[in-house]
Amino acid sequence: MKRSITLLLFISTLSTFGQIGNTLTTADKIYGLSKFWQEVNYNFIYLDKVDRAKWDSTYTQLITTVQKTENDYQYYRELQKFCALLNDGHTNVYFPKSIKQMTDMFGDYRLFIQNIDNKAIIVRTNLSKKDEIPVGSEIIEVNGKPTEAYIRENVAPYISSSTDYVLKDESVLRLLQGLEGETFLVQIKKPKGEIISLKLTHKKTEEKEVYPDLDRTGELLDFKWYNNQIAYVALNSFNDPKIDSLFITKLTELYNAKALIIDLRNNGGGKTGIGRNILKYLIADSLLFGSRMSSRLHIPTFKAWGKFYAPKDTLNNEWAKKSLLSFQDKYYYHFDYEPDTIRLNAKRIIVPTAILLGHQTASAAEDFLVYADKQKHMIKIGQNSYGSTGQPYMFDLPGGGSARICTKKDTYPDGREFVGYGIKPDIEVKSTLKDYLQKKDPVLDKALGYLKTKTE
Repeated sequence: MKRSITLLLFISTLSTFGQIGNTLTTADKIYGLSKFWQEVNYNFIYLDKVDRAKWDSTYTQLITTVQKTENDYQYYRELQKFCALLNDGHTNVYFPKSIKQMTDMFGDYRLFIQNIDNKAIIVRTNLSKKDEIPVGSEIIEVNGKPTEAYIRENVAPYISSSTDYVLKDESVLRLLQGLEGETFLVQIKKPKGEIISLKLTHKKTEEKEVYPDLDRTGELLDFKWYNNQIAYVALNSFNDPKIDSLFITKLTELYNAKALIIDLRNNGGGKTGIGRNILKYLIADSLLFGSRMSSRLHIPTFKAWGKFYAPKDTLNNEWAKKSLLSFQDKYYYHFDYEPDTIRLNAKRIIVPTAILLGHQTASAAEDFLVYADKQKHMIKIGQNSYGSTGQPYMFDLPGGGSARICTKKDTYPDGREFVGYGIKPDIEVKSTLKDYLQKKDPVLDKALGYLKTKTE
């Protein structure tokens, strides 16, 4: 049986790859690999956390490997796997626009998968399949391998992530990702225990209706009231400055709130200043304390001198210390630090405030949390944040692809690190499969319960 599965998948893969061009020359492939390796070595802020011997030896091996790739897709997959060794959510390799991967469409089937309770749970399907594959069903096997093993071998190694829990979330999300025509053989365990097998081939699903419908509006800003006392504001992105204007239109109503919920769980970031422009209405202080920032400083002559220094030579010798650190790629520029001064004539909203966060609270949304740190009227509820922010350096790669490399380290003002760890909630609340099936939001419920005690 396993041999038949392997043969079927091999034939399917050949057919799929036949649709992808091999437009890159051997020189292009080596150059693209070397370009990425070079830019990481020169610009990556967390190079000190990389196993340099493994990084360089992998590069050496890939010089041969990339030349043997049969098409552009395979080539870029090798670059993505190489990039994933850096374990950074702001350092990525992107496919050319001509290579389009599919995630949830399989012709007659459409499956949306999410990591719930560390399982690959089907959370939505196309409407016509809601009885055949009930919400809450678990994918337990993919292409003859237990799901956990398939992820470990075929999915996770290609994903760049700063935290283990986001890596798991993304791996489940991309569990069945592939090219049009690519086939997966899966086993699905239904909520009542029945196990079924399906052969799924990526193809556009014509059926538009999905089950269940999303409750989220998809708006930049969502606003509602609970018990006419607690105002709920979801800030879903800091990419569009329009959200600042949307927030200001709600101020008249917000001034009547006895408590406030700020939901950042679906905010993947954007521009730090956009979130800061909202937060200034929610604190009484005249100063906002944001992240401390640093970047690598490369002065070639210092690096050349550093080869001739040992650690003992740096004692009371700043010149030697600077040279040795440069040679070790550990010499940093620390940006001047000062808090942001708030100039605001408008009334502030200083009420008990719960900030909701989760694994997708990322980048500029994490910067928002740093600004909000130590505000006595604010509390964080939910799960650890994404654990990655910074300033990426972006550049093109051969064949229309691109890459980005994180060049800036951010910490709390006192030096506490959150990149690679996530910002921790004051009150941790996790959603379970039972919560999902019963359409409960335990994070929101905890916030409402907490704020109710503050308004009575």
